[in-house]
Amino acid sequence: MEVSKKQNLIIEGRHKKPIVADVIFKDNGEQKPVVIFCHGYKGFKDWGAWDLMGEKIAESGFFFVKFNFSHNGMSPENLTDFLNIEAFGDNNYTKELDDLQAVIDWILLPNFDFAEQIDPVKINLIGHSRAGGIVTIKASEDKRITKLLTLASVCDFGARFPKDDELEAWEKKGVRYITNSRTKQQLPHHYQFYKNYKQNKERLSIKRAAKSLEIPHLIVHGSSDTSVSIADAGNLFEWSPASKLLLVENADHVFGTSHPWEKKELPKEFKYVLDKSLDFLKADENELIEEFSEE
Repeated sequence: MEVSKKQNLIIEGRHKKPIVADVIFKDNGEQKPVVIFCHGYKGFKDWGAWDLMGEKIAESGFFFVKFNFSHNGMSPENLTDFLNIEAFGDNNYTKELDDLQAVIDWILLPNFDFAEQIDPVKINLIGHSRAGGIVTIKASEDKRITKLLTLASVCDFGARFPKDDELEAWEKKGVRYITNSRTKQQLPHHYQFYKNYKQNKERLSIKRAAKSLEIPHLIVHGSSDTSVSIADAGNLFEWSPASKLLLVENADHVFGTSHPWEKKELPKEFKYVLDKSLDFLKADENELIEEFSEE
C-alpha cells in the first residue's frame, strides 16, 4: 500500500506565527505509533532527504509527522527559502519547545483529523542537530513520550553561544549575523536569543534533561561530523540512563544527504541510520530499557 501524504497543514502555536506540518501514513485504518521529527538549526521540514525518510518510516507502519518551527525563517508561502529573516532573528529555544508541545497536543486532540490512524500512547520523538537538544528536553518534560531518537545532536546549548568580547559586542549592537553556507544569506540573531537562554538556563540544560529520562534513547552520530563534535554524543550516552550509542563510520552531520535531494534512494550512511532507527522504533520499550540500561 502506498503512503498517504497531507502537506502544509497549519497548527496554531503560542507565538503568533503558524507551525506548518506534514503527515505521512498508510491509510489502512489501523492505529499506528506516532513519530514526530524536528529539524535542526537553519533547517526546515522540506530539507534534503527528510521527506524520503518520512515515507520510509510511514511505509514501516508509523504515523510520521514533520514540521517547521514557527520562527525558522520560513512561512506557509515560502517553505524552502529564508525570506522571513526577522522571525529567524526572534527565534529561541523556549519557542521551539513550545512549538513541539503544540504539535504533540495537536496530534492528541479528540478531533484530530487523523485520530483513527494513531496510537495515542506511542509517541516517539526524533531530533536532528540542535533539535536533538529540544527533543531531549521535551521528552524529559512530557511523560507521553515513549522513545527518543537523537541524530547528530548537540549536548550543551550554552556552549554554542559566543563569549567575552564577541558576546559583549552582540549585547551592544542587539544583533549578530551568521552566514548560511547554503544560501550565503546573512541571518540575524537578536540578543533576546541569549537572554532567553540565560533566563531559562536550568530548563534548557540538556544534561539535566538527559539524566532524568526514563525512556529508551538511541543516540546516532557520524564519525566525520564537523558541525557537532562526536564528544557530544558521548556525553549524551553517559547521561541518558537507558541509551545506546550508534556511531556511523565516515558519516557527516547529515549522514551523506544534501539539499535538494532528488534521488529516489538514500545514501548508504543514511540508509544504515534509518534501518537501525526503525529497529529501535519497532522494539518493545520495556525490553529496550532493560537492554540499554545494561550497556
